[in-house]
Amino acid sequence: MKKTVWKFGLISGALLSAMMAATLPFQDETGFDHSFAVGYATMVLSFLLIYFGVRSYRDNVGKGTVGFGRALAVGTLIGVVASMCYVATWEVMYFKFMPDFMTKYGAHELEKARAAGASEAALAQKKVELDQFEKMYKNPAFNAAYTIIEPLPVALVVALISAGVLSRRKRADLQLGTAVQL
Repeated sequence: MKKTVWKFGLISGALLSAMMAATLPFQDETGFDHSFAVGYATMVLSFLLIYFGVRSYRDNVGKGTVGFGRALAVGTLIGVVASMCYVATWEVMYFKFMPDFMTKYGAHELEKARAAGASEAALAQKKVELDQFEKMYKNPAFNAAYTIIEPLPVALVVALISAGVLSRRKRADLQLGTAVQL
């Protein structure tokens, strides 16, 4: 299981990291909302490797069968490895190349609230919250913990769907007396 998890997790993580590195420099031109859409679409596409990893495990290690629990475990671990690659890439990008990201994001959120008609008191409160969050985000541990919650839920959903689609058990056919795959 380790070989399958590492192989597909690292490939998926490499895809996530490459897409982040390729698209993040253009974020100022595309805007935050568009960048989030592109980011999550990239996550879904790279997490398709969870499906292929679970299928590889079923076919090669499980000799054509795998239970739902084992398939879910393999898929989840692939997703965790890929998500950790995503977090590592973000940490490097944020602290080395984009230390002003949260300042720009805060300005974007304030402008969005202003355009939605928020009162000056609400804008002032939002500014205080954003400044506090920016200060916390400078801590690498908080930054990593907050960043992992972006890709991991997507990975878990893909792992759950993959486990449901790919799980197979052998059962004894009472009439023939031989094992048959479901």
